[in-house]
Amino acid sequence: MDRTSQYILLFFAAVLASCSTSRNLNIERGTGYNFRAGHPEFRTSAFGFVDEENKTMLEITAEIVKGSLIYKEENDTLQAHISIEYQVQDLENSNNILVSNQLEQTVKSTDEAVTSTREALDLSFTHAVEPSRYRVLVSITDLNTNKNITQSVETAIPETQQGEYNLSNIQMFGKINGKEGWEPMSTYDVKGKVDSLQFVFQVISPRSDKRMQIRSRLIQFESDTSYPRPMHYANYSPSSIEYKGIDYDEETELQSSQRILTDYSSTYIEYRFANPGRGNYRFEVNAQRGEEEELFKARDFGVKSKNYPAVGSARELARPLIYLMGEGDHEDLMAITDPDSLKKEVDRFWLKNIGNTNEARQVIEMYYQRVEEANKQFSNFKEGWKTDLGMIYVMFGAPWYTEDHLKELIWYYSYNHSDPEYSYYFNQPKLKNRYFPFYHFILRRSNYYYTVQYQQRRLWLSGRILTRQI
Repeated sequence: MDRTSQYILLFFAAVLASCSTSRNLNIERGTGYNFRAGHPEFRTSAFGFVDEENKTMLEITAEIVKGSLIYKEENDTLQAHISIEYQVQDLENSNNILVSNQLEQTVKSTDEAVTSTREALDLSFTHAVEPSRYRVLVSITDLNTNKNITQSVETAIPETQQGEYNLSNIQMFGKINGKEGWEPMSTYDVKGKVDSLQFVFQVISPRSDKRMQIRSRLIQFESDTSYPRPMHYANYSPSSIEYKGIDYDEETELQSSQRILTDYSSTYIEYRFANPGRGNYRFEVNAQRGEEEELFKARDFGVKSKNYPAVGSARELARPLIYLMGEGDHEDLMAITDPDSLKKEVDRFWLKNIGNTNEARQVIEMYYQRVEEANKQFSNFKEGWKTDLGMIYVMFGAPWYTEDHLKELIWYYSYNHSDPEYSYYFNQPKLKNRYFPFYHFILRRSNYYYTVQYQQRRLWLSGRILTRQI
């Protein structure tokens, strides 16, 4: 190959890399849970827009799970006291802190169920800002325990000249059948019981009268949503979807539409879809005016189980029993279609094995608490309890010691770090980055684990898990 051809190839490679990077920066994926046991649990989001007076505004929202707070009885009511701090940083100027506010709030209730509810306290703050890229830091402190959690989100408000146009980031909302109104979806994960999804973005155009074409698509990516293999099975092939986790090159277009805008000012556009079912998706928008540069915005999301991250339905209670049952028995259990019959079989499974009703109740509570905690800590393209990290966490609890190396994580459940039965090595096929936005760790499976897996099952099914971890 001559030198000129090499330069041409390098040029096109650089152009393609630049386009790919630019598109990935315009893909919103929501926030995670940032879960720590005993700490406040909340989700936050930020959205930039242009108001009716053509001023650029930044809206910050926070949803604080009431059941994650600690309550004390005061004046015949249960009260939780929290401090909310938030800060807005201009990413174009790291020393420029535009907003820094702090306030306190009290959550009151006469219902003891508030200590375990998934109901959220919704907060919203709006500030006038200049067009730029922003990082928003939100910190919640439970004043009854002084425990604190901080989350960070980023958003952008594009600068648009008179007569030009641009697109805001995409907001996602969900609606549950029987409930009024649309609820904001600030995380990547969508509960399966959400019936409909709504995507909203703003065409930012200071009174432009130029014709613009907008194309939208809802696409699904090939991804792993299966149960993990048992610990002693063979390792996954690098070509398998279980090893890859999610393949952004394998997509299926579910719906698409096109519209033409003429003679408009800044306006909101909405798209609505029925919940497409469990899987990983992207809603994307492309806008183009004539031969000029194409604009691209997208919102990625994953549909999880019905009550995610909690487990409540009979099917949600039955699925995690895969770790305590043989595959054939579990298939027979999941083949039961009637919810009431399935729930009875789940109850029968626990009582038949443990025998004592009180012990069974404690074991069941511990097991599904770990399932929920695994969802909050390890979820990626599938529920956290289905990941290899989640499988080990549910079965064995939190690790005694951990080591974190590049592309490798080690969990120890023994003081002897050379113990092959209680040292679990996880490989990371891809590092988390803007192109692969997930932590995906795969257990290095081994025949050593057959016996320890069997013994751990017996601890759960005998009830002895209440007095010993392994």
